[in-house]
Amino acid sequence: MTTTMKFKTFGRHGKEGVKSLARNRWMSIASISAVTVTLLLVGVFATLLLNLNDFASQIEEDVEVRVFIDRTAEDTSREALKDKIEEVSAVSSVKFQSKEEGLDRLIDSLGDDGEVFESLKDENPLNDVYIVKTVEPEDTITVAQTIEDFNSVAKVEYAKETVQRLFSVMDVARNVGLAIIAGLLFTAMFLIANTIRITIVARKKEIEIMKMVGATNWFIRWPFLFEGLMIGILGSLIPIAVVVFGYDYLYTEVTTRYPTLFIELLPVYPFVLKVSALLILMGIVIGLWGSFTSIRKYLRV
Repeated sequence: MTTTMKFKTFGRHGKEGVKSLARNRWMSIASISAVTVTLLLVGVFATLLLNLNDFASQIEEDVEVRVFIDRTAEDTSREALKDKIEEVSAVSSVKFQSKEEGLDRLIDSLGDDGEVFESLKDENPLNDVYIVKTVEPEDTITVAQTIEDFNSVAKVEYAKETVQRLFSVMDVARNVGLAIIAGLLFTAMFLIANTIRITIVARKKEIEIMKMVGATNWFIRWPFLFEGLMIGILGSLIPIAVVVFGYDYLYTEVTTRYPTLFIELLPVYPFVLKVSALLILMGIVIGLWGSFTSIRKYLRV
């Protein structure tokens, strides 16, 4: 078969798919609507979860163990403590922060209110600190508990509880979102399968004639696959538009009105392009899978 004939054949299959959509317009609309609602929720959850993951990553980078050195410890003891901390396998780095530097940072962080602490510079009440980073954020608790028992340690502080709470919320949101999306995907594929089944029943005699004159099995199947494919693609258009324009609007509003907000959204591009590609890919998969399921069950060719 020449390339021209192949294009004509696929063109014919596409036309038949469009005719089937028009012929069963109400079922087609129901199927497209199911895909639209499904992918719209997928887009919303994907936008939320991807930004939450990025936010969690930002927090992970800031997770650290602050080891307050005993004020009575001598220089040799401090160096020995540092060496011992560095020997812990889960530790990636150890940085020293003097009590003078700690007080300066405290004063700077309070702005004008920090001036009241200027008088403490002569008799600094703070401790020298080792700032410890772990290889993995999950190692923070174990490392902190290990260091607490070392000599010359006054106390150990870490903010792992905050990260754990964040991850717990993310896990719940992810699981609930996936459960809802799975249910909607099933519903969308079920409606597409029913639409294709109705088309098969309506064209039963035509299909029998095509088989009698020698049409191949795939020649008969292709129009139904094209129909499902078009349902999936059409169902993805509105969700893509909502994600692209909606996220662009949200990003502009957040960055313009709240420039100092500690949460940073992912940049619009290439984020919306990636989510759009995901949505249209899912639309295609849903459409083809729904069609294939119906063809395999009802079209005996």
